[in-house]
Amino acid sequence: MQEYSKKELKDNIEGYVKLLYRKNMEEATGQQIFQGVAYAVKNIIIEDWMKTHKAYEAQDLKTVYYMSMEFLMGRALGNILINLKADKVVEEVLEELGFNLNIIEEQEPDAALGNGGLGRLAACFLDSLSTLLYPAYGCGIRYKYGMFEQKIEDGFQVEVPDNWLKYGNPFEIKRAEYAVEVKFGGYVRLIRDDFGRDKFIQENYQSVLAIPYDLPVTGYGNHVVNTLRIWDAQAINNFNLDSFDRGDYQKAVEQENLARTICEVLYPNDNHYAGKELRLKQQYFFVSASVQRAVSKYMETHEDIKKLPVKICFQLNDTHPTVTVPELMRILLDEYNLGWEEAWDITNHTCAYTNHTIMSEALEKWPIDLFKRLLPRIYQIVEEINRRFEVLLRQTYSLEDFHKKAEKMSILYNGQVRMAHLAIVGSFSVNGVAKLHTEILKAKELKDFYELYPTRFHNKTNGITQRRFLKHGNPLLAKWITDKIGDGWITDLSQIYKLNKYVKNEQCQKEFMQIKHENKLRLAEYIKSHNGIIINPDSIYDVQVKRLHEYKRQLLNILHVMHLYNQLKKNPDRAFYPRTFIFGAKASAGYVRAKAIIKLINSVAEVVNKDAEIGDKLKIVFIENYRVSNAEFIFSAADVSEQISTASKEASGTGNMKFMLNGALTLGTMDGANVEIVEEVGAENAFIFGLTSEQVIEYEQNGGYNPLDIYNTDEDIKLVVDQLINGKYSREDKELFLPLYQSLLYSQGMERADQYFILKDFRAYEEAQKKVESAYVDKSWWAEAVLLNTANSGKFSSDRTIQEYVQEVWHLEKVHM
Repeated sequence: MQEYSKKELKDNIEGYVKLLYRKNMEEATGQQIFQGVAYAVKNIIIEDWMKTHKAYEAQDLKTVYYMSMEFLMGRALGNILINLKADKVVEEVLEELGFNLNIIEEQEPDAALGNGGLGRLAACFLDSLSTLLYPAYGCGIRYKYGMFEQKIEDGFQVEVPDNWLKYGNPFEIKRAEYAVEVKFGGYVRLIRDDFGRDKFIQENYQSVLAIPYDLPVTGYGNHVVNTLRIWDAQAINNFNLDSFDRGDYQKAVEQENLARTICEVLYPNDNHYAGKELRLKQQYFFVSASVQRAVSKYMETHEDIKKLPVKICFQLNDTHPTVTVPELMRILLDEYNLGWEEAWDITNHTCAYTNHTIMSEALEKWPIDLFKRLLPRIYQIVEEINRRFEVLLRQTYSLEDFHKKAEKMSILYNGQVRMAHLAIVGSFSVNGVAKLHTEILKAKELKDFYELYPTRFHNKTNGITQRRFLKHGNPLLAKWITDKIGDGWITDLSQIYKLNKYVKNEQCQKEFMQIKHENKLRLAEYIKSHNGIIINPDSIYDVQVKRLHEYKRQLLNILHVMHLYNQLKKNPDRAFYPRTFIFGAKASAGYVRAKAIIKLINSVAEVVNKDAEIGDKLKIVFIENYRVSNAEFIFSAADVSEQISTASKEASGTGNMKFMLNGALTLGTMDGANVEIVEEVGAENAFIFGLTSEQVIEYEQNGGYNPLDIYNTDEDIKLVVDQLINGKYSREDKELFLPLYQSLLYSQGMERADQYFILKDFRAYEEAQKKVESAYVDKSWWAEAVLLNTANSGKFSSDRTIQEYVQEVWHLEKVHM
C-alpha cells in the first residue's frame, strides 16, 4: 500500500462512485460510498492476486482444497485493509472526503456463507494459509440468502431471508470460463468401449451448470492473495420453449428451478424428505464442481493423473463434503479410465477428513433410497467401496467378530449411508479438533476405526485468527499490546507471551481494565441502540454467544438467571454485584426446543428488566442476529466467557479462544478446548465446574440418571423448573415451555430425561457463579487474571493449527513471491 498514493486512492474511490452510480461523492449514499471504496481496494489487490497464482504455477506447488459447506467470513473490507496494512491510509483518505471509515464498514453486510464455529474456523484457516504463504482454495457454495437473518418478535425467533447480495458483492469475480456440469438422478447404463473396458454412462439425468465466483483472501503484509471459490448454480437451458409450446409450463422451467433452489439457503430444514434431498444435492453440487475443476486444473500443467496426490489434497471439513471420495473415484474411473485399485490408491492418498462432533446422532447419515436415486453412479461406487471394506473386515477379524464389526463400521447399514465411515475409509488422515475430543473419538465413538487404522488418527486443536479478533475487533487492546511488546504477535501469536512480565504491574493492570471499560461502553451503546435496554457498564458482563443447541446448555444459563432473580426477590437487600447476562444465538429453523429456549431467555428478560425493584442489579440481553461483525465487539467487552457445554459433547469451540484473547475469564466445564485453555492459564485463573467427560460417559453407558431425585429434594431447583409451566414467564400460555420442562424431568422415547445433565450440574454451576462474583470484587486479582489470560492465549492462533496441518497432513511448501 505504501507505493499507492493517497491521491490515487482518492481518485479511484471518486471514480468508481461516478462509474457505478453516476454520482459525485456528496450525492452518494453510504452504501454507494462503500461500494466505491471496495472496488478501489480490489483494484489494489488484483495485481497481487494474479501474481500469487502465477507464482503457484511457476513453482508447481502443492495446493490444499479446503472443502466446506460453510465459510463464515464476516465483512471483507476491514479485514482486507488490516492485512494490507492500509487501514490508516484509507481512514485518512475518507476523512479528507468527509466520511468515517467505521461508518462505511457498517454498510457492508456479513457474507451469509456460514452459521457457526465450523464456518468461522474455515474462514480463519483461509486467513492463516494466506498469511503463512501456503497455496489454498476454499471451496463452498454461493448461498443467495445464507441460513437466515434472525429477527426477534415477541421474544420468538423469526427467520427472514438474509439478502446479503442485494447490492452485489464488490469483491467477487465471476469465472464463467471454469463452469462445469453437475448431474443428478437418472440411471446408469453399462457398456463396453472399443478396448473391452466397462464404461458407466449416466443417462436421463437432470443437470445444472456450476459457475464459480472467486473471492480474495489476503495474507497479512505479504502480497499473497488466495481464493475462496464459491459455486453458483445456473440452468443449462434456462427456458425450454418446446415444453412451453406444448403447454407443459412446469417442465419448461424445471431446470431453472433446480438451479435456483440448490444455492438458495444454507442448511435447508431437513425435517422432511424434500429438505434432505436438497441438502444432499447441495453437498454433491459443490463437491463435484470443485473436484472436477481441481483435477482439470492439475491436468493443464501435468501429464500423469496418478501423481495427483503429490500436488493436491482435499481436506473435508466435517462429513458434509464426504462425497469428495466417491466423486474423485468417479472421475478417475469413468473419465480417466483407471482401474479400481489405481483409482482407490490415488483417492486414498488425496483426501483427508476433519471430524467435528463426538455425538453419534450428529454423524451424518443418508437414506439409501434417496442417495441411490439422486446420485446413482456415486452410489454404485460407494457400494463397491463398502463391499471391499467388508472384505478387509473379514480378513482382519474372526467370523463372529466380523458381524459385530460390520454392524458398527460398514458404510452401508440398516438402510443408511454412513458418511463419517465413508470419510474415514476413504481418507489417509482423520483428525479431531481438540485434545480431549480426539481422545474420546479414539476411545469411544470411533474406537473400532482407530484400532483398524491407528496411524490415520491425530489431533489438530482449532485456532482463531488474531488479525480479525484482536487487531480488527479490539483496536484499543491491539495498540496497547503493540506498544508493550511490538507487533510481532500479529503474525506470531506466541509472542503475546511477552505480556506476562506486565501481569503484576499495577499501572498495566489499570490500563488494561480501562480498555476493557471502553469496550464495555461501546457494547452498551450497541445494546441501547438495537435492544432499547440500558445496561450498567460497571456490571459483570457475563456472555454466552454461540449456536443454539441443547448440549451447549443455554438452558442451564437462563435457569440459573431465573434462580438469581428468585433469590433477589426473596431478599432484595442481599449483597449482590450487578450482573448483565448477554446471549446471542441462532437456532436451526426446524429445531423446536432450541427455539423455545430463545423464547424463554427473552421472556425472562421481559420480566426481569422491567422490575424496578431489581433495577441495575440484574439485566438480561438477547442480541438479535448474532454474527461475525457484532461478535468482534462482544468478545472485546466480555468479562466472563460462558463455555458450559455438557462435558464430552463440545468438540473444541473457538469462541472460548476469542474471549480468552480479549481478556475474559472462562466459566466452563472441562470440555473441548477448555481443557487446553486451563492448561495454558492455570485452573486458578478460570472457573471450572461440573461433571467430567468420563463421568458423563459413564452415566450414559448406564442409562443416565434420575433428575426427579434432584427435583423432589432441592426446593430452589424445583421452583425454577416449575416456573417453566406455572405462568411466571408465560402468562398467556402456560404450556409454552412445557417441552423444556418435560425434557428436564421425563424420558421421551429414546431420549433420556435431562440428557444434557442440566439439573445434575446446576448446583456446581451456581457455586462457580458465586466464585465469579467474589473474584470480580477483588479488582486487583481480576485485572491480573484477565491480563494473564490474554498473555497466555498464544497457542490458540489458527496460524499454529495450519502449520501443524502443513507439516503433518498436507506437506505444502511456501510460495516465493
